[in-house]
Amino acid sequence: MTKIRSAILLGILVVAILLSGLGGAPLLQARPQEKGPNEDGTADALVKIAGEGLVESHAYEYLAQLSDDVGPRVTGSPSGQRAVDWGLAKMRAIGLENVHAEKFSIWRGWTRGLAQAELKSPIDRPLHIDAMGWTGSTAPEGREADVVAANNFDFDHELKDMKRFSGKIILIVSEGAPRRSGDMIFAQFGDFVRAAEKAGAVAIIGGQAGFGSEGMNLTHTGILGFSAEFALPVVSMTAEDQGQVERDVLSGKPVRMWIKVQNMFSSGPVETANVVGEIRGREKPDEVFVVGAHLDSWDLSEGATDNGMGTASVLGAAEAIVRAGVKPRRTIRFVLFMGEEQGLLGSYAYVQQHDAEMGHHLGDLILDEGQGPVKELQLGGRSDLVAVFQPFVRQMAYIRPFTVNDKVEFGSDTGPFIAAGLPGINMQQDSPDYKYTHHSAADALEAVKPEVLAQDATLMALTAFWVADRPERLAKPWSAEKTAKMLREKDQYEFLKASGLWHFGDKGVE
Repeated sequence: MTKIRSAILLGILVVAILLSGLGGAPLLQARPQEKGPNEDGTADALVKIAGEGLVESHAYEYLAQLSDDVGPRVTGSPSGQRAVDWGLAKMRAIGLENVHAEKFSIWRGWTRGLAQAELKSPIDRPLHIDAMGWTGSTAPEGREADVVAANNFDFDHELKDMKRFSGKIILIVSEGAPRRSGDMIFAQFGDFVRAAEKAGAVAIIGGQAGFGSEGMNLTHTGILGFSAEFALPVVSMTAEDQGQVERDVLSGKPVRMWIKVQNMFSSGPVETANVVGEIRGREKPDEVFVVGAHLDSWDLSEGATDNGMGTASVLGAAEAIVRAGVKPRRTIRFVLFMGEEQGLLGSYAYVQQHDAEMGHHLGDLILDEGQGPVKELQLGGRSDLVAVFQPFVRQMAYIRPFTVNDKVEFGSDTGPFIAAGLPGINMQQDSPDYKYTHHSAADALEAVKPEVLAQDATLMALTAFWVADRPERLAKPWSAEKTAKMLREKDQYEFLKASGLWHFGDKGVE
């Protein structure tokens, strides 16, 4: 037995003592008014799950297969379908029940093609670009044009005079202080792209704000709206190349560039599917807690950190519970969502397809924040549940210290569950290198540490089982009025309204 394995086993023994109180009272007691694993009867099962998850984890093996054998998984593409088939096979091999695909359609498919650019003046040199998702093409021979700047910190001003962009390549820059939040800049960018297309612009240079500014010669692709497409070519350029072009443009030098982008759209809707499997509850099988991640990815690399890490964690969590031989009181439903990158399409499809039974759901648990260890549980605005989680979080500190709060993360597959009035629980991670791997050519298996993945998958398993097995039901759905009021208080209204994700009408205004 290796020293590493011995250390892991010793750590699990310590966890067992702390959780189950072997040899006396546990070293870390829950507060008298709160029930932790020692008091609610879940401790013995959690110890078994921790052992399976930390010592016998296959999560990294699953991630390697997904990354290397399936590869990038754009929603609606043939590789996306291979990922669905792979996910179904893995769930069946793990031993989950009721494994099946739940089909849905997206509005249109998209395939990346060639993207090239060359700076023609003030000097001649090649530039590195990649197309943003669901954006269009130039003429087959490309196009040479002057480059002019547009300030994304003040799109309100830019939109007042779009004629100046006719026949030009637009370079997105960030000057001065932003007049809107980052979410609102993202939402308004789509309006700017449509206006630029109408004005006769040639192309736009400017990827997703917040990613790529650190450099490393990486482009970062992504969608420019929820279920949105654009005929105008929009590209991400490496920070190093964009830096030179920006310096030239802002200094007043005449800048010309040649650009060629060739992408392809499908002629109509395309079909895809969520992958679903369950561990049925032993007492209340109709009450369901969803544990998930998105299976789709972008296509510049393997999609290992976004979100192969989450997919492998879901499978690793499911396997740890199955191998531990324990059954929760309620059903844990494991879901690998497709279409997250195009606007949470798979998780919205799930909520719509299960609308009649959403009242029996407890919420969902999502991991989608890169390659790092879990640092907090964000309960999606459910402030009423923060105290409920505290004893569990304190006990888990012997595996990994993390905190719990009521923050709202609507940008992943937590969002549709939050909109349904349920706790969409985001497993926020500490991922400083995600700024490099996010939607880039660096999003490969080499960016993931096996021990971190095993720990994240184990914490996902422990959290899911604790929620599903505790004597009291964790949560019931809030009303639409109460949910809308919470989202307004959390400053989500403007972004959700601008993105077309606000479905509450005028509810929750007070």
